[in-house]
Amino acid sequence: MVERRKATTKTPEPPQELEISEDEQWRLINETGILKEAIPRRNTATLDSEDTPLAEEIFGAVTLIIPFSFLLFLFDILIHHQYGRQPTFGEFADRLIPSVPILSVFIFYTTRYKHTRKMQAFFFSLSLIIGPRMLWLISRGSWLVNMQQCPPLATIWVYTIVQLDLLPAVVGLTVVAGWVKWQGLKFTS
Repeated sequence: MVERRKATTKTPEPPQELEISEDEQWRLINETGILKEAIPRRNTATLDSEDTPLAEEIFGAVTLIIPFSFLLFLFDILIHHQYGRQPTFGEFADRLIPSVPILSVFIFYTTRYKHTRKMQAFFFSLSLIIGPRMLWLISRGSWLVNMQQCPPLATIWVYTIVQLDLLPAVVGLTVVAGWVKWQGLKFTS
């Protein structure tokens, strides 16, 4: 028969902890230089545009250019149907081919600096200029002027509100609504 041996392993004793004073710990940390090598954390709100690679800026702009180009196209379709016109594909192409590159450049450069105070002030003032102009045209403009000016104005107005911080966007929309009420503009027949 097989004899079994008893395991003669000793249980290891726990290592004794060394008591190092806090001053000694800091001295060791400073001697190693580990704190100097640590990567400093930066606040994301203070990042400059140089910190973002160009590819990310282009991707961020494209994610806005595509929907706003389709929004411009949609507003163009809606204004034509509002006045009972049936435009051809060529009329849409003649209208959108020059408009989309201009819109793309505008979106790319404004997206790059949208977090700065100057750009927020620009968006706010632009929304206060474009919003009342478009609403006045819809209420009192001729149908031909409305078909030419309202789709780009509506697209830029929506874009400025989207890019604004929440408080300025709400204030801008409230000011425009107050102006519409003060002017007594009617949008229904």
